[in-house]
Amino acid sequence: MPQCGSQIILCDVPIHFDTYKGCSFRCKYCFANRKYNMNNIRIEGTKKKLNNFINHKRAKMLSWCDWNIPLHWGAMSDPFQPVETKYKNSLSCLNLLVDAQYPFIVSSKSILPVQDNYLELFSKANCVYQMSLATPEYDKIEPGAPPFHKRLMALETLSAKVKRTIVRIQPYIANYHKSIMESIKLFSDCGAFGIVIEGIKLIKKQKGMIKLNSDFVYPYSLLKSLFAEIKERAHSLGMKFYCGENRLRELGDDLTCCGVEGLGWKVNTANFNSFLFQPDRVWYSEKMTKGDASVVFLDGFCQSTIGLENLKNKTYKELMESAFKSRLRRIFTDRR
Repeated sequence: MPQCGSQIILCDVPIHFDTYKGCSFRCKYCFANRKYNMNNIRIEGTKKKLNNFINHKRAKMLSWCDWNIPLHWGAMSDPFQPVETKYKNSLSCLNLLVDAQYPFIVSSKSILPVQDNYLELFSKANCVYQMSLATPEYDKIEPGAPPFHKRLMALETLSAKVKRTIVRIQPYIANYHKSIMESIKLFSDCGAFGIVIEGIKLIKKQKGMIKLNSDFVYPYSLLKSLFAEIKERAHSLGMKFYCGENRLRELGDDLTCCGVEGLGWKVNTANFNSFLFQPDRVWYSEKMTKGDASVVFLDGFCQSTIGLENLKNKTYKELMESAFKSRLRRIFTDRR
């Protein structure tokens, strides 16, 4: 269960779980390539680790989380990539999640889950299924993944079986805007509840992009205009629109961008997006207001902006509010 301060600061669903490390889909834009050789595929999270988390036997890094917070499965590696047919690690974990009826969001480009044994489990799961899908033009930059048309067929099958499907356009690449707009009707026809979108972030500068924190991104005004068009199109087809772009999170139909609104799940609202856009939704659990939570915020993202001396013996609540008053806030309020 990898966890760091930056995920908590950004996300309503900050608990990420991966059953594999590495990925054979070889998407050219994948941010995980920055941290790991994705060709080196191995088992990561196991049924035992997942079972401990579900039963609240959680490491110190997760000591602040004392409720059934939803998991986001498939953050750094696709859980249903081809290696799954050999190891079936994800199938094992899926069985556990279904038995426990634990809430989770899964993100995948795979068509493997339409096979009967997976599909039957997903039909019983307390799950939001995110299919990563944008436009047929992405096929050339996702060389190892199933092609667009096959994922579209899988989306239709899954939409008829699971609690809810969301189309995940992450990353959004502005050069393909027209084609993405045309695809939204296809997503609607396949039964998708909504879409979630986030602009691409690059290490190297490209024409028309600006530097924000450690990434090169699209300017705020450009993304706001383009996303507004996509939102209007989605709404015209009866679909929800969620924005994973933190600078534009308020543009979404709900601040929780995973598409879980209305399901009765309790997410983590003690984060920057809530402070900025909807402060009355901020909620702290009992453990967030007690004990030393410094280990939660001990990564480079927080160290450089809060200061190590200010982390010691502080509660989650104290540290989150301190972070919000620090230089981190400018990332969310930057309107360039």
